[in-house]
Amino acid sequence: MSQLVTGIAELTTHTELGTLTDAALVVDGGRVAWLGPAAQAPAADERLDLGGRAVLPGWVDSHSHLVSAGDRSAEFVDRMAGRPYQAGGIMQTVAATRAASDEELLARARRLRAEALRGGTTTMEAKTGYGLDVVSETRVALISAEVADVVTYLGAHVVPEGADRRSYVDLVTGDMLAAVEAYASFVDVFCETGAFDVEESREILLAGRAAGLALKVHGNQLGESGGVALAVELGATSVDHCNHLSAADLDALASSDTVATLLPACDLSTRQPFPPARELVDAGATVAIASNCNPGSSYTTSMAFCVATAVLQQRLTLEEALWAATVGGARALGLDGTPDAVGRLAVGGRADLQVLDAPSARHLAYRPGVPLHHATCLGGVWHSARP
Repeated sequence: MSQLVTGIAELTTHTELGTLTDAALVVDGGRVAWLGPAAQAPAADERLDLGGRAVLPGWVDSHSHLVSAGDRSAEFVDRMAGRPYQAGGIMQTVAATRAASDEELLARARRLRAEALRGGTTTMEAKTGYGLDVVSETRVALISAEVADVVTYLGAHVVPEGADRRSYVDLVTGDMLAAVEAYASFVDVFCETGAFDVEESREILLAGRAAGLALKVHGNQLGESGGVALAVELGATSVDHCNHLSAADLDALASSDTVATLLPACDLSTRQPFPPARELVDAGATVAIASNCNPGSSYTTSMAFCVATAVLQQRLTLEEALWAATVGGARALGLDGTPDAVGRLAVGGRADLQVLDAPSARHLAYRPGVPLHHATCLGGVWHSARP
């Protein structure tokens, strides 16, 4: 059944059509069959009047850790009291995740994915990295594949307590990689003090590439770790965090296809300096915004919150932040410019969109913290923004 969606006060397309007012669109077979001025709308089998609300593409959350267990709220409280964030806290979640049953992990991941959908997220990546042994990483990858659109292998999150570094890198590039590669599209590494150095990271990324996986890097979160330079050197699809960038890092990102993925909620929760978002965009780098949903440093699925933070704290314009949270995220996942592209609303494209209880997307930053999401359409299927 085709459906004419009308009563759209503002329609953001992220295509050559730009942003339309007094618009309409037709959804048919899970795809956008037509969009344009409401006065020119064709007939359809059904009609849905949105009553003057804004419509924009669904969020593309290109960095999350959906499959985990445990609670690190005490660590968060300590951090707010002045204790600095350190990568070692990851092992608390690893222990809880290993102890949880498959059913517990799946139920929690499904709750988070449903929460994200109600907030307008239609495409979501999920990383492994809270297993850190072959059995646990494999089951996290399997569960991630059930709840997420894209799975990233992050066996190289940290070196487990008590493990020999060399032996663990061999495991990550050997048996562990072989066990999870069938479920993953990307290999990732935390290239940072307290995690993996540049040469270890290079070895891990090249092993993943040899197994057919595209590359991602957690880089330059806690300092100028060399992760950004390595990501650009190896042609990684994205490098995520990017809090500490040298002039050379900025130039490298601006002259490459590697997406700089910013994680605003994580920066607030860890009290890290914000990445130089304005400078990245002005230099010509491709920027994405993602949630980094995880129980330790960014326990949120709200991309709207991340967009508002990028505007209010990182000096992006609303248009730039919206683009980064949709098309930018699609590029960070290699999903822009493909037959099944996401992050845009175009004829023939997927009917993945969100509706705001507001006449314009400007209200996402103008009214921060207010629950503005009215509904989400995922592949032509409507979901209420309310539980």
